[in-house]
Amino acid sequence: MRNVWTILLLFGSIAWGQALPAAPTPKRASPATKHADDDDEDAKAKPASVSKVAPNAAVLTINGLCSKLATQPGVKPAATSAHAACQTAVSREQFEKLVIALMPEMSPQTKRQFANSYPRLLVMAHEAQTRGLDKGTRFEQILAFARLQILSQELVRDFKEEAAKVPENDIADYYRSNAAAFEQVTVERIFVPARKQMDASSEKLPGDTQAQQKAAADEMTKEAEALRVRAAAGEDFTRLQQEAYDAAGFKTSAAPSAAQKLRRTQLAASQVSVFDLKPGEVSPVFSDSTGNYIFKLVSKGQQPLTEVRAEIRSTLQTQRLHAMMDRVDHSFTTDVNQAYFENKKPKADEDDD
Repeated sequence: MRNVWTILLLFGSIAWGQALPAAPTPKRASPATKHADDDDEDAKAKPASVSKVAPNAAVLTINGLCSKLATQPGVKPAATSAHAACQTAVSREQFEKLVIALMPEMSPQTKRQFANSYPRLLVMAHEAQTRGLDKGTRFEQILAFARLQILSQELVRDFKEEAAKVPENDIADYYRSNAAAFEQVTVERIFVPARKQMDASSEKLPGDTQAQQKAAADEMTKEAEALRVRAAAGEDFTRLQQEAYDAAGFKTSAAPSAAQKLRRTQLAASQVSVFDLKPGEVSPVFSDSTGNYIFKLVSKGQQPLTEVRAEIRSTLQTQRLHAMMDRVDHSFTTDVNQAYFENKKPKADEDDD
């Protein structure tokens, strides 16, 4: 139910803080620009059970509700007679338009939850109208503020759609200007755990724990240095990795060594010097709190644009959206009357105390 009420109150909060960096939903084609075979494509995209329901067929029939709400978008009064209960029907077309307006990518499960809650919302709104709660200054003030929120949400949505239209030339320019970011190394790696696992049966007194842990860490550092010398001499990385596990007291077998492709951002800052190695060279031991690492450079090259185009597009889209929102945020200033907002008692009240 929480998800459903989130949808019903979708426009209840300002969207600036939630605007990045989700990809925007493409605009739907208007009837004037829709191709003749689009209806067939839409039908194929929908589950078979949905495509069999005619657009004007009711998907929700609310028995007992017949009100002025029937003139609102998404609802209409069903045919009634003197012997039939009052009804309000929501057609498939009306329901889908509402869903698309609220949340275009609504999942089937959420859509079903929404369908269960929407009738109650209509009934409660009808009861509120019956009581005259849609009249008066208070309602008008709330309605005016809700309009501001909806307009803000719509502006963010429009910004997202505009930001998503990244020119191909901008993508190519970004790739050329940030060539170093797309350098890639192929490496083999040995991981030596930070410390040797201690046998619980051989633990010393609690007062010796810190010294015991330091001794275990020093032992693994020495092991890493020894393995690094052997790796530089050309020994097999899979065998060396297994020996590292054995030295640490691991009971598991090491996975076969496999070359990995890495970019600078996928390495710790202390390990980026791997990019300075020549093919076949072995790095020094890199040690941190997570363990000890030894790399051998297999090859180095540049990721092709075809592999990183989507990543660059997403980066530029985020930058464009930031720029649009910054223009709005920096287009105004606000002076606040602090005297009004200060949380102090009037002087007369202080004297009374």
